[in-house]
Amino acid sequence: MLDTTELTAAVDRLADRLRAAPQSRLQRGAAAEGLALARELAVRSQRIEVPDREPLIMPEAGIFAVGDQVAVAGHDLAEALRKSAAEAATEGPEESRVQLEAALGLVREAAVRALG
Repeated sequence: MLDTTELTAAVDRLADRLRAAPQSRLQRGAAAEGLALARELAVRSQRIEVPDREPLIMPEAGIFAVGDQVAVAGHDLAEALRKSAAEAATEGPEESRVQLEAALGLVREAAVRALG
């Protein structure tokens, strides 16, 4: 089974920091960065779960909801990657591992850009 603990921990840390960020910081770009990340994570999970359907774009729910959006999208992607890796177990879950590492990189980069 693919271990996605590092991804979910990074997502949870960023989500918590966004939830705790002051309004001024969220308005200066942290919320926009968080929403962009949430949308990208959501698109990636949808491409895994339903590859032949055009991904839906996560709506903007306001600056105070962006932490929750990051958490939901990140956990959805982690679950999609775990399922995908389990289904590919006989062939090897290498693609899921690559996608996991890429997603983890996205979360780390977004955290730096959003909150320093």
